[in-house]
Amino acid sequence: MADAAILVLTSLPDLAAAQALSRALVTGRLAACVSIGAPVESIYHWQGEIETAREIPLAIKTRALLYPRVEAAIVAAHPYELPEVFAVPLTHGLPRYLEWIGAETGPA
Repeated sequence: MADAAILVLTSLPDLAAAQALSRALVTGRLAACVSIGAPVESIYHWQGEIETAREIPLAIKTRALLYPRVEAAIVAAHPYELPEVFAVPLTHGLPRYLEWIGAETGPA
């Protein structure tokens, strides 16, 4: 399970940035697939204030061993001072799909 499939979640401020990051992750074989969601409105505390922002959520399908590289790619491409980046372990899933994630995030 050390290299199990994971789902990395983040959000970006606009569609162009979301598409660029998604393409870079898939092209670099750091993700098998990135799902770009519909815009959402986020309400959050930031530096003592309540902020509101329109954001584009991303669901990144990858492997646990690649998480540090995925995180670094997100942080490098992200315009926020503190981007939302976290991973959720995938404890169950269609076996062939989970195998596909592993195959697509391996060496080219």
